[in-house]
Amino acid sequence: MIAVLVAGTAFLSSCDRKDAALKDLQIKGMPTLSARNVETMYSDSGKVTMVVRTPLIEQFSTAEEPYTLFPEGMTVLFYDKTDQPQASITSKYARYTDKDEIWELRDSVVAVSDKGEILETELLFWSQPRDKIWSDRFVRFTHDDQIVMGTGFDSDSRFSNWIIKNVTGTIYIKDEQKVTPSD
Repeated sequence: MIAVLVAGTAFLSSCDRKDAALKDLQIKGMPTLSARNVETMYSDSGKVTMVVRTPLIEQFSTAEEPYTLFPEGMTVLFYDKTDQPQASITSKYARYTDKDEIWELRDSVVAVSDKGEILETELLFWSQPRDKIWSDRFVRFTHDDQIVMGTGFDSDSRFSNWIIKNVTGTIYIKDEQKVTPSD
């Protein structure tokens, strides 16, 4: 009888350990925060400086290197002294790494500066503390009267000092004159 009790106790305690280990594994892979249809406003001295909108946000703060995912994309609007957005960035996927403070934007990334310049690419990195954006992929940069295409891009976040590393083409845009057929 004692042997049956000892064997039963050992069997039950081994099941408990497996269940605890299984629950621990499930929790580690899950986000610590998940929310839908989120709009976050950042301000400085009562003035809105940035608005982030996303259909889904997932935060993994217990991961070895904590990060935040925006698996369904995001839109960031930048404000500067006015109530209207001055610049924006959109993408279909984004990831923010807490340790490095770097944004990784993927899939149909479009950045529009306060001067109306447009950067289009499939991968863009953005470091707010270093005030830098960059990509090692194909980019299309529209500004003033030209479209410059190439591989690799470096700039400050306002596109004041930008460079395309390997230019593959430049298209000059001229104002089209309306030609009316003469009678």
